[in-house]
Amino acid sequence: METKRIVLYLNQFFGQIGGEDKADTPPHSVEKAVGPGMGLSALLPKNCTIVGTIICGDGYFNENLEEASAAVRQMLEEFAPDVVIAGPAFNAGRYGMACGMVGKIAHEMGIPAVSGMYPENPGVETYRQYLYIIETGNSAASMRTALPAMAKLAGKLANNEPVGSAAEEGYLSRGIRRNVFVEKRGSERAIEMLLKKLKGEPFETEYPIPHFDRVEPAEAITDLSKAVIALVTSGGIVPKGNPDRIEASSASRYGKYSIEGIDSLTSDSFETAHGGYDPVYANDVPDRVVPVDALRHLEKQGRIGKLFPYFYSTVGNGTSVANAKKYAAEIAQELVNEGVHAVILTST
Repeated sequence: METKRIVLYLNQFFGQIGGEDKADTPPHSVEKAVGPGMGLSALLPKNCTIVGTIICGDGYFNENLEEASAAVRQMLEEFAPDVVIAGPAFNAGRYGMACGMVGKIAHEMGIPAVSGMYPENPGVETYRQYLYIIETGNSAASMRTALPAMAKLAGKLANNEPVGSAAEEGYLSRGIRRNVFVEKRGSERAIEMLLKKLKGEPFETEYPIPHFDRVEPAEAITDLSKAVIALVTSGGIVPKGNPDRIEASSASRYGKYSIEGIDSLTSDSFETAHGGYDPVYANDVPDRVVPVDALRHLEKQGRIGKLFPYFYSTVGNGTSVANAKKYAAEIAQELVNEGVHAVILTST
């Protein structure tokens, strides 16, 4: 059989050059399998060989998208692969966005690509139409199940074998609709599904709809003049210099910052870390995103009881739902423990 060339894309961690301290590493390549590539090599068909690995820091790729993309494109041209494998990225947002962009670059070059991500990774929704994304768990603990599925699909693509449906192959829906011929027409299939649903029998819809959480609102506060109010934002306002290194996109953390004795957030002391909107006006007057000045005014008037002495901040740009829920649960529990009665949530 003809030998097929596979190129792997990895971030700094899985590329074995370091952790967050190496997230600013520019793209470079090595002519061998690295990290997860070792496992993939043993799982790929015998005629498929990983001829190289491209490694780039998550921070660098997302903050220098044009430069990183151009470098990756050039490396792919030099390697001339039959298939590109990116990741798996699991639920790491910045890594997923980078893997998705690598898949898009490969798509534009006429090269099929495979990745692996948790369904809530922002890379899925942004790039799923350009590559096949195997569904994984939300952490590297699911590596053992992710790699065999990725290798199997990559092998099929490399050898021009037919690729089955998302359900058959284990990849996430690509949002691409194709006409197919079936034995029964739509009305018959719809009635059959309805009857199964009415009987409580299992059935599979042909058109899944998105599921969104419904949160019941809390009871209204009857007396704001006695209430403790806290500020929480996804607008990325942080102390000057961004001491917690909150990412401009796909944030992996949030910060808690003191406003004790502060009547207004000034440009001398605060700025935004957000990479999804023009920062000029937020940097000029941070109160536009976190309205400490307005709440201090209400506090002095006695219209609210007290402004909580800390605000919490992260970046909503590309941040996964799972991470957002995690941050919310931690922040909410702390605010409840501190006796806070209400929270004002600000975005951009």
